[in-house]
Amino acid sequence: MAGGREMMFTSPLRSRHMKRQHPTILNGISGSFEDKTNDFLCPICFDVIEAAHITRCGHTFCYRCILKALEVNHRCPKCSFALAGIEHTFPNFLLNELISKYKSRLKAAEELGLSPDYSFERGSVSPNSSDSLKDFVASESNNLSLPDVNVMLEVLQQRKLRLEAESCVTQNKLLYEFLKSLLRLKERQLCDVTKEVSILKKDIEDVEDILKTSEAKTTSSSLDRCDESTVKREAVVPEREELSRCESFNSVHKNMEITQSSFSLRNQIIQTHFDDFVKCYFSCRAKEVTFGRAEKSSISGGDSGLDTFRENLIKFSRYSKLRPLATLSYSNDIFNNSTIVSSIEFDKDNEFFAIAGVTKRIKVYEYAQVIQDTVDMHYPCNEMVSSSKISCISWNSYHKGVLASSDYEGTVTVWDVTTSQRTKTFQEHEKRCWSVDFNNVDTRLIASGSDDARVKLWSLNMDHSVASLEAKANVCCVKFNPKSSFHLAFGSADHCVHYYDLRSMKHALAVFKGHRKAVSYVKFLNKEDIVSASTDSQLKLWNVNASHCLRSYVGHVNEKNFVGLATDGDYIACGSENNSLYVYYKGLCKQLLHYKFDGLCGVLEREEKDDDVNEFVSAVCWKQTSNVVIAANSQGTIKILELI
Repeated sequence: MAGGREMMFTSPLRSRHMKRQHPTILNGISGSFEDKTNDFLCPICFDVIEAAHITRCGHTFCYRCILKALEVNHRCPKCSFALAGIEHTFPNFLLNELISKYKSRLKAAEELGLSPDYSFERGSVSPNSSDSLKDFVASESNNLSLPDVNVMLEVLQQRKLRLEAESCVTQNKLLYEFLKSLLRLKERQLCDVTKEVSILKKDIEDVEDILKTSEAKTTSSSLDRCDESTVKREAVVPEREELSRCESFNSVHKNMEITQSSFSLRNQIIQTHFDDFVKCYFSCRAKEVTFGRAEKSSISGGDSGLDTFRENLIKFSRYSKLRPLATLSYSNDIFNNSTIVSSIEFDKDNEFFAIAGVTKRIKVYEYAQVIQDTVDMHYPCNEMVSSSKISCISWNSYHKGVLASSDYEGTVTVWDVTTSQRTKTFQEHEKRCWSVDFNNVDTRLIASGSDDARVKLWSLNMDHSVASLEAKANVCCVKFNPKSSFHLAFGSADHCVHYYDLRSMKHALAVFKGHRKAVSYVKFLNKEDIVSASTDSQLKLWNVNASHCLRSYVGHVNEKNFVGLATDGDYIACGSENNSLYVYYKGLCKQLLHYKFDGLCGVLEREEKDDDVNEFVSAVCWKQTSNVVIAANSQGTIKILELI
């Protein structure tokens, strides 16, 4: 305490100075101004507190003052509370903020030409409070002389001009920065448009060259035929010659009409999807636009962006509708209401296809026989009965009569289709098994995915699983890379597609993120491209060498059911919960075609409405190297459809 008091009163000059400035502080007389400023004064130096620090006993000092005081005596200079050191003091943030505002008001008063004591003793002159300023002027104007008023007007006028100038500068700086940013944006857009126009002109020139070459070849061929006809003219009877000429003309004219009709139909499809084709074109030509150069297109179809886009244009406009070829029923029992088809698959030669679902039966049909028959009721050539509802089937790509199935009990079964008998039964999954797939390269290898969050690998030569891959969520689908015996993809309830090398199963080669819900199907378009389906009503295209989604396909509805997914490498077919089949082309996001299943009208059921939400397309299969797709819905109706 003594040390603190010594520091407080060791400077008589300082004490006299404080009495002269603030006489009421030391005399204990309180007034409005004194009460306010007294809170901001340090009890040691009697000046406005700098870097306020509060002690454990609740008193506030300047940081430097309390630091020096505690170096002399480890007690509070005001109440003698024992303090171990500076660590028993803490910053007083609230008081620091108040002092900062106090100093701002002092500065504002000085700018107005008023003394600090006068201005703050009479009232609060705050630059942020116009009402307080008006009150001050109104209350103190009578005490001002003419010279004082002139001085104030001069100061205020100067202040006004300076504020106006600063405001003008600020406003024009904002406008200037905006205009510069807009100019940069438009210059970039102009540069991009210039490059795009250059690419378009170059591509138009290339296509014109191709057309001229084709027309020249056509003309040359016609002239050759004409010369041959002239040589043989004398040996031909005039009447027969005229008849032959007419028939030839009619035939050519008919072919031209067909070509023109096909061109018009395709052009109409292109115009309908024009915006999508624009995006597709510049996506194919992105490299040329970026680097400002165009690659030369080859007539025979090279690797340039224009050739890629030409292929997309042709394949997308090739088909205009789906035509039904045949209709089958999964269940012949009219009393069986649960007839959902869960899986359809063709064998390795596309001669037979198998249908499986919740009736616990696998039915095998001969494709050619079904197409040729005109009857309404088609019977399978083989039938196998499972002990549980079947979720998925897969044919062996080497042994024609070998087929694997997975069921709701978690069992993976291998069947001999020719004898309709089980040859292997694997029962290691603890929950429902959703998917099973044969490896195309190592034809002894089978993969299965289950709700127990495991992907298991099986071999036809072993009675137990040969490996197990632990996932973090339910596995909904599994598929081998068609060109590899080691690479596998699976979709999971964690909204991701996982891609693994089975030689190193600790970590995934890639995890593709982008779906918002569980991934229900994964299929390979080729050895590098994967398409996935999810209950977020989207299909997504991935490449095993890129982490981002290449393209999303939208149009179908899928929020809760497994609706099927199939591809032939170029076209993608999937089911929908509006009882329709949708077909996409891999190069464009929008649907190409869709086919609506008819509402069911059974013996014991009333005719359902077309928009019945309970009906959905549940399984899809593509007949490879053809334009035929098979689809089945939740009522057990199977349609064989042809793209035309």
